[in-house]
Amino acid sequence: MTDSNYPEEVYANLRAECEQIVARYPQARSALGPMLHLIQSYDGYVSPRGVAMCAEVLGITRAEVSAVATFYSQYRRRPNGEYNVGVCTNALCAVLGGDIIYETLSEELGVGHTETTEDGKITLEALECNAACDYAPVVMVNWEFFDNQTPASAMRIVNDIRDGKPVRPTRGPETVGTFKEISRVLAGFEDGRAAEGVAAGEASLLGLKLARERDWTAPREDESGAADPQAGTENVGEYGSSADHDGREGDAK
Repeated sequence: MTDSNYPEEVYANLRAECEQIVARYPQARSALGPMLHLIQSYDGYVSPRGVAMCAEVLGITRAEVSAVATFYSQYRRRPNGEYNVGVCTNALCAVLGGDIIYETLSEELGVGHTETTEDGKITLEALECNAACDYAPVVMVNWEFFDNQTPASAMRIVNDIRDGKPVRPTRGPETVGTFKEISRVLAGFEDGRAAEGVAAGEASLLGLKLARERDWTAPREDESGAADPQAGTENVGEYGSSADHDGREGDAK
């Protein structure tokens, strides 16, 4: 065993991968974020020995490592489940059923926010926003999207996890990786699955589709370098759109 409490072979591999991450950045300390994800890919959370490893590689104190690890919610300070099931409970998802989905799963699994089932399979989390409002309510499993969920469909997800079945997201890879596998990807070690599945759904692309159909463009700069507020709005849109109004009171009547 080494002073870091990792077995020698594990220590050697982890240390080498940490140094690969550091090599990506002009300043070594910038590597701390991905290094913490790497620690989670080994230990399933930001462990004390992982904190010590980061401090050792970067030449900073353990307190400085812990300050980052306790600031961001994706870093876990106790062992996480194999699958992190996050239910968006922010405003839009909540009113469309997110709160009910979270309550249903919490009651079924017997755990609350950031708590893990006894078998270590699932950690439940109430998320503030999944950045997928166009598909509300949304559930994320290890940061992969499950769109337009209901209590029944969310229950099917957790039951498949408990039964050891593949879990298939709405968008992204064909199946969801484990918490450790996804943590390794977040550390910057690609898994070769970036091109799998649907990258963006129809609702997300609707604005782009309309812009192309109606020849909308971004504002152009004038000679002074300032953006022309009228650029891109000429002769586009249907009646009632912002393009039909130039701010004059008479036009609104």
